[in-house]
Amino acid sequence: MGIGETAEMLRRSTVHIKGMNRGRPSAGSGVIWNGDGTIITNAHVLGNGGHIVELWDGRTFPAEVKERDDARDLARIKVNTAGLPALTARSEAARAGEVVIAVGNPLGFTGALTTGVVHANGAVAGMGRRRWVQAAIRLAPGNSGGPLADASGHVLGINTMIMQGIMSGGIALAVPSATVEAFLRSGAGPRLGVTVQSVRPDRGKGLGLLVLSVEAGSAAEHASLLIGDVLMGANGTPFQSSADLSEAVALAQAGVLHLRFLRGGNPREREVSVNLEAGVRRRAA
Repeated sequence: MGIGETAEMLRRSTVHIKGMNRGRPSAGSGVIWNGDGTIITNAHVLGNGGHIVELWDGRTFPAEVKERDDARDLARIKVNTAGLPALTARSEAARAGEVVIAVGNPLGFTGALTTGVVHANGAVAGMGRRRWVQAAIRLAPGNSGGPLADASGHVLGINTMIMQGIMSGGIALAVPSATVEAFLRSGAGPRLGVTVQSVRPDRGKGLGLLVLSVEAGSAAEHASLLIGDVLMGANGTPFQSSADLSEAVALAQAGVLHLRFLRGGNPREREVSVNLEAGVRRRAA
């Protein structure tokens, strides 16, 4: 299959997701994962209202959110139609130097395609132990949730963010297909129910996670965590990155998380029983 045919196949299997988030329009991309109408996207693409999915041929359908995992930034949505052109995921890890193709809807341009190469496959410094497909490829807002594919059109991952910086040079990060498959098999993991942002509360010494919101009915609300609390560590281990909180929740023994945090500058500790009802979310860059 030539590059032109591969590009057309990817475009036909990439959807445009539109919705509302806190009263403002939100938009992103998604991948048709199954012909029965199952679509995979990033959790951060989804707003807090209804969602409309636009297919490559212009047809639109309301979408139902079936499951989301904010820690892994994945969501499964469903549209009520069948016979859609699904893509095939590749379980083999992406290789450094491999040519990759990204398709999405950046800045309103439907079906935009870019090419690049894999930079690395693994953890990123300062972002915890989770693995990413790291690619030198040009992405823009609206690419999130779309496919990162190999030259044959097999999905290597779901495009999620750009890692900016002098050393990174604008490397794109994608959730690996293996992580997507694990999400589809086992669903979302334990959740806390907060949105956080990294801060340096002690004159640049040590990392804290400022709580920006607490979801109603979540484990965090039941534990009386408040907006403005600064989470400093979990289970005796200080946080080194925003990803450490999600990892601590996932590894919580017997579903109990021992949190250390600051409230009004005063240190506090609390045990939190995590559940499956609300997630840990990091503020999008």
